[in-house]
Amino acid sequence: MTLAMALRGARVRYGPLEALHGLDLPVPAGTVTVLLGRNGSGRTTALRALAGTVRLSAGRVLWRGADVTRLRAHERARGGLCFVPDLEAVYAGLTVAENLALSVPGAAPPYPELVPLLSRTAGTLSGGERRMLALSRALLAAHARVVLVDEPSLGLAPPVAARTYRRLAALAVEGGAAVVLAEQRVPDGLPSGSLVHELRRGSLAFSGEPAELM
Repeated sequence: MTLAMALRGARVRYGPLEALHGLDLPVPAGTVTVLLGRNGSGRTTALRALAGTVRLSAGRVLWRGADVTRLRAHERARGGLCFVPDLEAVYAGLTVAENLALSVPGAAPPYPELVPLLSRTAGTLSGGERRMLALSRALLAAHARVVLVDEPSLGLAPPVAARTYRRLAALAVEGGAAVVLAEQRVPDGLPSGSLVHELRRGSLAFSGEPAELM
């Protein structure tokens, strides 16, 4: 199993509170990795540490074996990392078409539901529509080698959520990307070889395959 990224002894502090307590987290290439946990467990912070949107107070971030702890978020993005946060994931003042063009100019939306909304500004969309728009950035990023998504199904209808998980799984299985999802429960239909890491209060409580956790 080839590692795309990893956290090594990662610690993150928000003021006096420590959100990650020396976390070791492997992120294999060509695999869907699920970070499981309740709100406050540290799963979102782990994604942000990988993406470079929060600084480590201790530990390292490795990418293809190289130490990228000091590499800024936009530099990691240029190197092939795509991060879709749970909030503020679209440019509200731009139209749907303009948001999509930031990923791949001229590309068709991966969600048919967005086609009639192309001229609408993102700030006027419903929560589910904004989520589809944000996820489009990951699904259109053919160059992405690492895809990090915080709560992919947030605000989505069940059929749309199921379609989203299939598309994200294809990025790993067919495209070879390392796909990391932060979730509150194990999603249905994960591909064979998927991994689950359960976080509790910033520490790793379980690592294994989904069937082991179930």
